[in-house]
Amino acid sequence: MTEEAPKFKLNDGNEIPSFGFGVFQIPADGSTYKAVSQALKDGYRHIDTAVAYFNEQEVGKAVRDSGIPRNQIWITSKMWLQDYAYEDANKSIDRTLKKLGLDYIDLYLIHQPYGKVDEAWQAMIEAQKAGKIRSIGVSNMTPKIWQKWADKGIFNKKMPAVNQVEFNPYFQQKELRQIMSQNHVTLEAWAPLGEGNHSLFAEPLLNNLAKKYGKDVGQIILRFEHQEGIIVFPKSIHEARIKSNLDIFDFELTSDEMDAIRKLDQGHGAHNPDAPGTGEMLLNAFDVHAND
Repeated sequence: MTEEAPKFKLNDGNEIPSFGFGVFQIPADGSTYKAVSQALKDGYRHIDTAVAYFNEQEVGKAVRDSGIPRNQIWITSKMWLQDYAYEDANKSIDRTLKKLGLDYIDLYLIHQPYGKVDEAWQAMIEAQKAGKIRSIGVSNMTPKIWQKWADKGIFNKKMPAVNQVEFNPYFQQKELRQIMSQNHVTLEAWAPLGEGNHSLFAEPLLNNLAKKYGKDVGQIILRFEHQEGIIVFPKSIHEARIKSNLDIFDFELTSDEMDAIRKLDQGHGAHNPDAPGTGEMLLNAFDVHAND
């Protein structure tokens, strides 16, 4: 890492590290602990987990064992949709704090925007006031879903600080970003590298830029997203990749290069939250309390 990742200011005044480490699909068999420990050692100060990743405990242990002061590490987790009823939401927040072994969560998100989102949001607002959570936000909200909840007035009491959605050069969320900018909501990218999409990594433009700057294609993609004001947290269990992903702060793409990458946008991603039945499918995917 050449320089420390800059911070972005959220609409609630908190400053979030703009570059983090994701642990989606890293198993809780010691692998998450090892990967997060390595990431923290390499200079990452933002870790993104979720109840539905089943690895909050290992994330928390790695943070506690790191020796890094708690206030220097940003921890994000997310509530799963089986817990959105108000009382369940309160329990979910306390359960996450217990699993992480931490006094507070820096950012807590509504993971999937279906069901009793309004009740979960109310519980999160109260938990924020109580000091259990510093910032609150949402995830996977498309323009259509955002408008649905905005029309119901749930954001009147508190505007989300972030909306975490699929984002990469093939899916740049242009319509959503216009809505977010009006409300000063910061976008976070899940799958910022397109989940290893071979076509994306074979793009001549990205490969040419990689040669020009002496970087790899992944670093060019992450640099583009950073310059777009998007928070990213690529995941990896490989030590070399964990290190190299972070090495994007010693160069800057030109405005012409940024414009050229913007033209790669295809306007859709691998996941469509608006598809009929998505909420039911996700709710029945698994039980986050099966091992409690």
